[in-house]
Amino acid sequence: MTIRHRELAGIDLNLLVALDALLTECSVTRAAGHLGVGQSAMSSSLGRLRRVMGDELLTRVPDGMRLTPRAMTLAGPVREAIRRFQNIVLQEDTFDPATVERDFVLAVPGSVEAHLVPRLLAFLSREAPSIRLTLRALDYGTILTELDADRIDMGIGVITQGQAHHKVRSLYQFGYLCLFNAELLEVQAPLSLEDYLRFPHIMTSVTGAESGVVDLALDAMGKRRRLAATTPRFTTVAFHVKAAPLITTMVDELALDFASQLGLATSPVPLPLDAYTISMVWHASYDHDPAHRWLREVMVRLGRQAKDNPVAL
Repeated sequence: MTIRHRELAGIDLNLLVALDALLTECSVTRAAGHLGVGQSAMSSSLGRLRRVMGDELLTRVPDGMRLTPRAMTLAGPVREAIRRFQNIVLQEDTFDPATVERDFVLAVPGSVEAHLVPRLLAFLSREAPSIRLTLRALDYGTILTELDADRIDMGIGVITQGQAHHKVRSLYQFGYLCLFNAELLEVQAPLSLEDYLRFPHIMTSVTGAESGVVDLALDAMGKRRRLAATTPRFTTVAFHVKAAPLITTMVDELALDFASQLGLATSPVPLPLDAYTISMVWHASYDHDPAHRWLREVMVRLGRQAKDNPVAL
């Protein structure tokens, strides 16, 4: 495509930065705060952008402001253009993990934080000591919105959906194992279905629901288990199982970690449960960001290692 230099010369390219802030924040006030300018200056930039783009971009609704359809299509390309320009002027393509200073915000479920993130932190301490992580709980209902608003850099979990500007890459698959204290239950692996249903269970439920994949599988068999407790925290379940005659069913990699550390027993689950894939998702505007690209490759390697050697923390 031919660059139309003469036409572009008449446009203040600072408006591109203002446009990105407005599309990200969907608010004149928040966009102004993001760029450190006054609200009147941002309002003026929005007026100029409307004239240049020939579109309202933001329209007022009862609960605030909403992006127009055209503004929604602009969000990804605008951010990508800014990132490419940033790489040029700041020479960010000369990326060195040993010296770079960068903060990454990752949204992860508890099982991933307990199993995969420790490996990531150990790797970063050796290879990229100035990279800092901020970990947030993964909310599958808002993950894509959080990516679009640039509030997180990456989500890691069972990602099954996304739009064209959301990139997804699988890391590893996981299945399930039973975890229990063999001494308290006075049984040995492998558990029979009779044993599995004879003892009470403790279930991890982030949402508070009292049924999950196990209960769906049991329903299909015309059977039910007895729940002694539910908890939203993956990392506490093993300690409950250590102290009480309970069974928990959790992702296999985490069960093996806890069994190794706490002297617990594992067993195959005596009913059919489908395997799931853990994937990472990110906004396409980060595709060519050197640090982000490096972190994604690190996650792929660590995910493979974590599955091949699940108890090597």
